[in-house]
Amino acid sequence: MMEKEILEHNLNINRRRFLSKLSLGIGSVALGSLLIPDLFDNKNEAEALLTGLPQFAPKAKRIIYLFQNGAPSQLDLFEYKPKLQEMFGQDLPESIRMGQRLTGMTADQKKFPLAGSIFKFDQYGQSKAWISELLPHTSKVVDDLCIVKSIFTEAINHDPALTFFQTGAQVGNRPSMGAWMSYGLGSENKNLPAFCVLLSKGKGNGQGVYSKLWTNGFLDSVHQGVQFSSGENPVLYLNNHETINKADRRKMLDQLEALNAETFRESGDPEINAKIQQYEMAYRMQTAVPEITDMSKEPEDIIKLYGPDCLVPGTYAANCLLARKLSENGVRFVQLYHQGWDAHDNLPGQIRGQALDTDQASAALITDLKQRGLLDETLIIWGGEFGRTNYCQGTLTKDNYGRDHHPRCFTIWMAGGGVKPGVYGETDEFGYNIIQNPVHVNDFHATVLHLMGIDHEKLTFKHLGRRYRLTDVAGKVVKGIIT
Repeated sequence: MMEKEILEHNLNINRRRFLSKLSLGIGSVALGSLLIPDLFDNKNEAEALLTGLPQFAPKAKRIIYLFQNGAPSQLDLFEYKPKLQEMFGQDLPESIRMGQRLTGMTADQKKFPLAGSIFKFDQYGQSKAWISELLPHTSKVVDDLCIVKSIFTEAINHDPALTFFQTGAQVGNRPSMGAWMSYGLGSENKNLPAFCVLLSKGKGNGQGVYSKLWTNGFLDSVHQGVQFSSGENPVLYLNNHETINKADRRKMLDQLEALNAETFRESGDPEINAKIQQYEMAYRMQTAVPEITDMSKEPEDIIKLYGPDCLVPGTYAANCLLARKLSENGVRFVQLYHQGWDAHDNLPGQIRGQALDTDQASAALITDLKQRGLLDETLIIWGGEFGRTNYCQGTLTKDNYGRDHHPRCFTIWMAGGGVKPGVYGETDEFGYNIIQNPVHVNDFHATVLHLMGIDHEKLTFKHLGRRYRLTDVAGKVVKGIIT
């Protein structure tokens, strides 16, 4: 009788029990693919079956995002506005400002004196784009640039604006752009992460950066950005202790995997699989990372192209060169953060230093990828979280001024990866409002995903009962900048 009851119990599989067992089976298949990378003949095809991506032929395969943290002044770099010179020191007309929300730093100002840039501008390339004298190297590659002058956002302070650009939301705990790319498209190199992060700090006033900007959010932790440092060990805790050799490390990981696999069979927690994959990735990176970060083999002409700072770890130039090496080795998304653009006072002095840090290396990255035949398949993005006001914050003099935050219009540029060279969008003669082809941050995200072969409305993840995406419930592809 007892055996009969046990048999009936085993046969009585209800819906909950069936789905529970099914998840363990699928998880085991996923675990096997993580531990045995060649389990599927073509890993990218396997990932495409799981995610349905890319959904159409991509224009770009990889992204290098040169994020200028702190908000560069578009009026001193890309926006030539003679009207501001003509009205230097006069108050910004209320009809132009239209009661726009101000930050707490200028909300109490009684007047808003217009401040034209003290830097000279000239036109370059077939597009006749205006470029400041601060960017002599950028001016030489202008025919490769898609300069978008009509980006706008709602966020007026650094943290929400920066978070919005990186995650598609002004609040935390959302996956970053790189995490979405990793989730949707995976990696092209099994020995390197799909998403890498590089940090540098300039000479100007810096806004901090923090790990929530490259977080995986509610996606599996395997999609979080891997931060490289400028120290002796580019990836912390990657190398073995001097008392542990490679064979010992392999044995330890095998034992750890067995314990984790047993725990997974009991709990079915997918995060356990992510941890196993991270351990295995770290093991493979022990061989790949030292070679990638070794600059000694770079030829002299490349060092000259990027400038001598490219041999100093942690500088913007060194990170641009490292970004090229990571990208050409299959890293899907490389994110650079360069701090120091937050010029509320002494903007002319601060921006000179920032431009000196970034101009040559940014242009060199384009030239380097182009001569290697990689620019067409690599999308480069340059820009900050918002722009700068046309009026002065604080005391205005002929050769000194500061600018407050301006989310209503600002400039970014992109190159390679299917974007159309030229100038897109236009602002009024005061450089204050957009008058042609506005591009919201959601539109920017939708367009970047499109260039990678992804329909932004279909790259989703269900969390807490609803489906999330990078563009949330908005965004449209800006077709005018796509080749």
